[in-house]
Amino acid sequence: MASLSATAISSVSARPGASSRSLGASGTSSLKLVSFSSQRKSFRSLRLQVSCAAKQETVDKVCEIVKKQLAVPEGTAVTAETKFSALGADSLDTVEIVMGLEEAFDISVEEESAQNIATVQDAAELIDKLVEAK
Repeated sequence: MASLSATAISSVSARPGASSRSLGASGTSSLKLVSFSSQRKSFRSLRLQVSCAAKQETVDKVCEIVKKQLAVPEGTAVTAETKFSALGADSLDTVEIVMGLEEAFDISVEEESAQNIATVQDAAELIDKLVEAK
């Protein structure tokens, strides 16, 4: 039988002696310690670094557009981690969301990139990348 446990810590350095980087106002970072154990082998820890590249203002605007496009009921929480499918969106709804985002941010999203958008965070990161490249 295997078990899994995780603990969040406040360090941004993945390795002892690794230099920390400045995150600035547009990004966040967290580090998780995850321990795995089983009857045969035990792993001390696995460190995962998770970072959010999109600006918070972009995430907020994408949330509002998604709520509007999908007619999400008032009071329903939509966050960066929210999957469009969890809100009842099908592939046509996702295309309409992308079109709304293109109009709102004055960008053009390639079809291949649009197919990789599943969450608000995915959309916000792509938008920030496209706006910056403009």
